[in-house]
Amino acid sequence: MEWLSWVNDPQAWIALATLTLLEIVLGIDNIIFISILVGRLPEHQRNKGRVIGLGLAMITRILLLLSLAWVMTLTAPLFVVLEQEISGRDLILILGGLFLLGKSVHEIHNSLETEEGSAKVAAVASFGAILAQIAVIDIVFSLDSVITAVGMADHVAVMIIAVMIAVGVMMLAAKPIGDFVDSHPTIKMLALSFLILVGVALLGEGFDMHIPKGYIYFAMAFSFGVEILNLRVRKKNREKAELEKQAGA
Repeated sequence: MEWLSWVNDPQAWIALATLTLLEIVLGIDNIIFISILVGRLPEHQRNKGRVIGLGLAMITRILLLLSLAWVMTLTAPLFVVLEQEISGRDLILILGGLFLLGKSVHEIHNSLETEEGSAKVAAVASFGAILAQIAVIDIVFSLDSVITAVGMADHVAVMIIAVMIAVGVMMLAAKPIGDFVDSHPTIKMLALSFLILVGVALLGEGFDMHIPKGYIYFAMAFSFGVEILNLRVRKKNREKAELEKQAGA
């Protein structure tokens, strides 16, 4: 019954709505990362990879919420580097940031690398390897998400329900986002650049240099808006060229 004690609390419902929205916003980088990774899978496995990847994200966040006492101990200093105290949380964020930077740069390199003037075909990755990479970065994204949830809600049940609703919404959005990224190489490059920004932000957080995520999301939204305009201009130019070609024929 303790899990249902929040039902008659209006503040808990407000916290649930706010936290669900925040979890969806904070999950954008997770969706982008998963979409880019599953793009390396054979087409028939991509949707399965997205669903399992987001399912892993949900399980990770719920397990962390159920072990709040342990999560809170991660803020205790473990060692000092150049007069900077490093806690367990800091270490996870630093390693996660480095992993995200390395993976994003590697994907950009694969996209740009050419052989004899033509783009090389990206190697198809194994399903298990992709899920392992998703699981690693899920821990990093989930840690920040859980710490945010703890600060906004008093009931663990509210936090878990918010996570489940948010992941459900992300599962519905993951396929159209992934298909859009896959079909537009410039959008994929923009998404990888965004993940580099997120990796830098994680490194900064690990060293107690707080970079508000709102700035990063605004920069990404602005860049995405500009790229959408570019896509429309390119489409109109192609249509115009086709009409001119047909008129000339």
